[in-house]
Amino acid sequence: MTTDIERAAGAERLLCGLVNGLSRQIEDHLRERAAKLDLTTAQATALRELSGPMTMRELADRMSCEPSNATFVTDKLEKRGLVERRPHPRDRRAKQLVLTPDGVALRERLLELLGADSPLAGLSQDEQNTLQGLLLRAKHNNL
Repeated sequence: MTTDIERAAGAERLLCGLVNGLSRQIEDHLRERAAKLDLTTAQATALRELSGPMTMRELADRMSCEPSNATFVTDKLEKRGLVERRPHPRDRRAKQLVLTPDGVALRERLLELLGADSPLAGLSQDEQNTLQGLLLRAKHNNL
């Protein structure tokens, strides 16, 4: 006889497996698309997240990594002429990361590639919004 605790544990195990599996699919998708543009996964993530001028800390938060890792990735993008560090308009101690014209063009191409055959492409916008809301709720329940 299955107890309520065993049923709940089984349901949680299944859900965790699905979330982990989807995460792996998304990561594989990103890695494959990044490679087509001669980018690492971290570089592609940084380009995807650089939707406008931002500080290194903001980029690190968006990339879910330490600022030192974001700095390393940004250094590589800067050497390729895709990102510039500029003085922050309101904080003279900080720098803002800004995409160069080449960076903007590569980001647009990356976003096109990421949108094609995305693991989430089979979901409608409403379904994606629902999934996002549920995941945010689950994440914030544990904070």
